[in-house]
Amino acid sequence: MTFLIAGAGPAGARLAAVLSEAGREVVLVERLTDPHRNSFSSAALSCGEASRLNLPHSAWSATWSGWQLLDPSGQEHQWWNDDPLGVVLDFGRLRSAMWSRARAAGVEVVTGCTARIEALQSDSARVLLQHGDGRRQHRHVQWVIDATGSSRCLLREASVPPPSLIDPLLEGIGVEWLLQADDRVSPRWLDRISFFLGTRWIPHGYGWIFPMGNNRLKVGVCCLAPGQIRGSKNDLLARLQALLRNCKLEGCSVLDRHGGVVSSSIARRESLGSGALLAVGDAASTANLLGGEGIRHAIDSADLLAETLLNAEARNQVGPDQADAVRQTYEQALHCWFGWRWRVAGKLAQRTWWGLDSASADRRVERIIHGLSRTSSAQDLSSLLFHYRFERYGLRLLRYLI
Repeated sequence: MTFLIAGAGPAGARLAAVLSEAGREVVLVERLTDPHRNSFSSAALSCGEASRLNLPHSAWSATWSGWQLLDPSGQEHQWWNDDPLGVVLDFGRLRSAMWSRARAAGVEVVTGCTARIEALQSDSARVLLQHGDGRRQHRHVQWVIDATGSSRCLLREASVPPPSLIDPLLEGIGVEWLLQADDRVSPRWLDRISFFLGTRWIPHGYGWIFPMGNNRLKVGVCCLAPGQIRGSKNDLLARLQALLRNCKLEGCSVLDRHGGVVSSSIARRESLGSGALLAVGDAASTANLLGGEGIRHAIDSADLLAETLLNAEARNQVGPDQADAVRQTYEQALHCWFGWRWRVAGKLAQRTWWGLDSASADRRVERIIHGLSRTSSAQDLSSLLFHYRFERYGLRLLRYLI
């Protein structure tokens, strides 16, 4: 079987490598030429997840052992663990390592290029590759995969129906700067991941500071507001600069500036393809908006899609009448893998970020943070925010959602 994957982020690159290692012919198309460009992803995750996903240690920029939340009044709340709880990835190095793995597996990696669907059938697709130097190529493949992230380029081209009005796409936009700090200002932010919650920092969103190696810091803000009141990029930049001033980081050198969009539905019941077209990663609504997470969920979706496609081939479910069955099997696998906690996390994200726009919302956030300070450990916080372990909060969480 021949696969063409558009987008060489974590989902696309992982899927390409797994399929090629299984002996399939794979073309991986990426519009960027340098894996370190536009490396927008704060990329914090637990040590256990980094190991489970077999993420290369070369991409581990820093480890962290504590959580630090700054509430709407500016008060700091900290939770610490004796051993490291998680890692912060260098997204550029991660993407570079994943491209190298794909090439080593035999994937044809085509950079500086975009893909467009010319014709789509139930058992094949014809794709136009448009290179940055003006060259055009035509490829005929059995499966084409949209791994273009929140832009969902191929899904839109194929007129795949978007999520319904009942379960629409929720969208957030963020900006992040990579700073070079020094020994005077960096210690306050090392060995921990820090979040800023409340309208003082940014309405309808949150800010963050994550440690990197060599006194470097990732500093960013993200806004997940209802569509009718979504702010501009200039608004975000103003909020980011205010956060830097408040944290006395405005004098640090800026090594990189980048930004991006994250979007996902909550119930994730939208169609993930049509005919020989399937979606993976953020294009398949695998970003979790509670903490703006994308990487580990995108990789999981790639592994699930690879398993679905390889199993379908083994059962000879690759004919013109089987595409819908393959897609439905994949969609069911995603729902089974992410489970009910996933949907609760999405509802929490909508409830929290859409409603964070007033003094009463700030007071609610402060009550939640103070409650976590009294009752939760650093490991509890990791279980809550990374693994969506909501059970211990019971009726309190239900009342909050209602």
